[in-house]
Amino acid sequence: MVGLLSDVGNTRVLNEDYLGYYEDETKRIYVVADGMGGHSAGEVASKLAVDTILLNLKSIKDLQDLHSCINKAVIASNKEIYNLSIENNKLSGMGTTITACLIVDKKIFIANVGDSSGYIIKNNSIVKVTKDHSLVQQLIDNGSITEEEAVSHPNKNIITRALGTNPIVEVDIFEHDLYDVSKILLCTDGLTNYIRPQELLDIVVENESQVACEKLIELSKLRGGRDNISVIVIEGECKNDRNLAR
Repeated sequence: MVGLLSDVGNTRVLNEDYLGYYEDETKRIYVVADGMGGHSAGEVASKLAVDTILLNLKSIKDLQDLHSCINKAVIASNKEIYNLSIENNKLSGMGTTITACLIVDKKIFIANVGDSSGYIIKNNSIVKVTKDHSLVQQLIDNGSITEEEAVSHPNKNIITRALGTNPIVEVDIFEHDLYDVSKILLCTDGLTNYIRPQELLDIVVENESQVACEKLIELSKLRGGRDNISVIVIEGECKNDRNLAR
């Protein structure tokens, strides 16, 4: 069973995060987005991104080239958001992060643009699959700061890649086997800014998926919750995940 939850957090008035999922007999699709832009533009961008990706992936018939399918779906969502921002002055400059997961048979495909995250839990350990497109990640990569320093860096919220801000976007796609994967977690940075990977692991493995989402958001809010918070917990290779929603 899938668990998912989105919360406005402690200080924001508007929730610009958006998430969604779709499951049938052949595929499972999960998407989380963190919108940005003035007024309600971020909310528009994140919802449009999730809806467009789900629409594109729900309709795929050829399950052989899934890497290309998820890439095209994300690119299509970028085009939709960018075109709308050009057409409507009130939405000018809007954008969103995206992390999308497609599961078919025994393969997992995770697509990422921005700093929302995708994790895989396997053999009682957690691995971050995605890599943030952010200024702080660039500073880590070039050795300017450490992972520990990155946690409280003042420019932690600056991202270097997003959907909708340019007519062309580069999508990172990661492929993994489902074998022995117990859970998959997708979330916005409103969660990862406050909760470390080991804590994510402990809460997810000790609780049913929906309860885990509730506990993760509760903990994030207790520690500050200054951003919107969204999380999806997905069952991996287990008996429960055969009870698919229609």
